[in-house]
Amino acid sequence: ATGSEVSLAMEAQKVLKEKGIDVRVVSMPSWDRFEAQPETYKREVLPPQVKARVAVETGSPLGWERYTGDAGKILGIDVFGASAPGNTVMKEFGFTVDNVVRLVESVVK
Repeated sequence: ATGSEVSLAMEAQKVLKEKGIDVRVVSMPSWDRFEAQPETYKREVLPPQVKARVAVETGSPLGWERYTGDAGKILGIDVFGASAPGNTVMKEFGFTVDNVVRLVESVVK
C-alpha cells in the first residue's frame, strides 16, 4: 500500500488479527527507492516464500503484479472519470476495510 491506502490496510490488519489471521502491512511510497535497495533488504521486506500478497492502490493497478506475484491480488482503479464525493467513489471501487479483508482472506486460504 502507499499513501492514504496504508491507513486502510492497517484497519484491515486489525480486523484480520481479530479473526486469527496475522498479516504485515508494507508501505511502499516509491517503487524506484525500493528497487534501489540491496537484495537482502528487499527479501526481508517481501520474503520470496510469502506468496499471499495484496496490493492496495487507489490509482492504476498496473505494475503492482511485480510485488504481488501470480498468487496475489491487486485492489486498484483501472477506469477513468468517476465523479462523486471521495468517500463514495472509494466505497464504489471497493476501498473499504471489509473488502480488503475479503481480498486478504481469499489469498491466504
